[in-house]
Amino acid sequence: MNEFLQVLRRFVPPYKKYLVLNIVFNILSAILNIFSFMTIIPILQILFKIQEVNYTFMPWDSAASLKTIAINNFYYYITQLIDTYGASTTLLFLGLFLAVMTFFKTGSYFLSSATTIPIRTGVVRDIRVQLYNKILSLPLSFFSEERKGDIIARMSGDVNEIENSIMSSLDMLFKNPILILFYFGTLIAVSWQLTLFTIVVLPFMGWIMGRVGKILKRKSLVAQGQWSDLMSQVEETLGGLRVIKAFNAESKMNKRFLDTSNLYRKTIGRVNTRQQMAHPMSEFLGTVLIVIVLWFGGTLILHNNSSITAPSFIFYLVMLYSLINPLKEFSKASYQIPKGLASMERVDKILKAENKMKISEHPIHISTLNDKIELRHVSFKYENTWVLKDINLTIPKGKTIALVGQSGSGKSTLVDLIPRFYDVQEGEVLIDGVNVKDTTLFDLRNLMGNVNQEAILFNDTFYHNIAFGVEYATKEQVIEAAKIANAHDFIMATENEYDTMIGDRGGKLSGGQRQRISIARAILKNPPILILDEATSALDTESEHMVQDALERLMKNRTTIAIAHRLSTIRNADEICVLHEGQIVERGKNEELIALNGYYKKLVDMQQMK
Repeated sequence: MNEFLQVLRRFVPPYKKYLVLNIVFNILSAILNIFSFMTIIPILQILFKIQEVNYTFMPWDSAASLKTIAINNFYYYITQLIDTYGASTTLLFLGLFLAVMTFFKTGSYFLSSATTIPIRTGVVRDIRVQLYNKILSLPLSFFSEERKGDIIARMSGDVNEIENSIMSSLDMLFKNPILILFYFGTLIAVSWQLTLFTIVVLPFMGWIMGRVGKILKRKSLVAQGQWSDLMSQVEETLGGLRVIKAFNAESKMNKRFLDTSNLYRKTIGRVNTRQQMAHPMSEFLGTVLIVIVLWFGGTLILHNNSSITAPSFIFYLVMLYSLINPLKEFSKASYQIPKGLASMERVDKILKAENKMKISEHPIHISTLNDKIELRHVSFKYENTWVLKDINLTIPKGKTIALVGQSGSGKSTLVDLIPRFYDVQEGEVLIDGVNVKDTTLFDLRNLMGNVNQEAILFNDTFYHNIAFGVEYATKEQVIEAAKIANAHDFIMATENEYDTMIGDRGGKLSGGQRQRISIARAILKNPPILILDEATSALDTESEHMVQDALERLMKNRTTIAIAHRLSTIRNADEICVLHEGQIVERGKNEELIALNGYYKKLVDMQQMK
């Protein structure tokens, strides 16, 4: 219960007004329900002529208790109605009164349920938004340790489980305690002796429900973990369909998915079976309770040892049954909530994940590059393996610096440190003498444009992909950027021109077209610093020529850091740095490095032999 209350304290406060309305309507519903059922007593007395007593009106300020005065005057008015209109007409009046009270009671119940809907839907929306915001704010290092499928499962399956389990149980906290309080108070007012006997039986029911609920939470955690495995396999399959088909691995992947699905089915089947036990078990225990009280109270009445009359005992049983319904809701929630808490625990692994990339409390704002980018004694490692070792590099404004080397030499890691996708463990990265840790991420990354080996595009139009990240970009500016990137002609050849959807990850385009859209996006941003990560390595010769021409236009008058796989693309760089096993082993211009006859010369010779 404590975990459940903590979840509500975190997410419910913005919806306090709906909570207040819910409580008001629940109180009203409980009161109306009690008064509507109270008409059972005079109805039974009239039908069976159980009691023939002459009542006289008692003043409300008399010495008797308020309960005694209220009951006496109620029966006084009933007898007056019988004397005036007769028993049959009075019975009709009581029936109409019962119907009217029931109408208002059900209306109040509806309004109490309606006011939980904005809370329920709002909380789930807030959790999803917080998850999405957290994912965007976490550094890339977090996602290198997590599976994308698992994150998707937490945003979809786990959040849905929170909605279906925790949020659907809001009545348990907001409605049922109110009903239980009012109904229990009524039972005490009718007969405290019978109520004391009833209390002895109730803890046994609660103990049984609590035991099953604990088992359910453990199983739910296992089930949600297996659901994440399923989603991870789906994500891997969608990303690797080409390889799966190329290696005729469909049957292998089918078997792998089937095994995981069967395991999930087995676990979730056990969870759902236990959850389905809630209603039958609570129904049975509730009936047992009614039978015990009926036997005990009936025995007292038959032996004239009871302090209540037979009609009042019937009313007592009706109210006891009304009390059992919210208690059954508690038992149902005790099955549902553990499933939701298990999902909330998994969601919190993202929401409460520590962002190790700290932002300075008093950042130095930078808006442009005036002098140089500098890496001083920079070392970086993933877990225990050092990828970069004591890197010293100065990139003057307006110059082009190329990074070359074998795969795994640390080129991509080095350029990822400049926009602070990762933080260095040793040394510092400086922009015009300002440590990148001392400015804001927005200011830092606003200086830079990226063109990667894999053009990252979105399932949107040409226009929105080029204008991505640039607010208030006009159609004319987007077209101009596309022309510079050699993309305008093939865009205009499509059906809807700049409003054409390009498919998931730009799947409707060729590799060269995707890359030119990516370059157009960088051109529109117009950053002073440009980072090119093997932007032409995956292209054919014709596409490479088109993209290289667009890149040369983009690089004019900009500070450029280029990772090059094809050395022919960086011959004119102002400085070429050769990385080997995380260290810069050679640096200089193309001709100077060839003359050294070292690592760079070997790379050139290897490419010429291809």
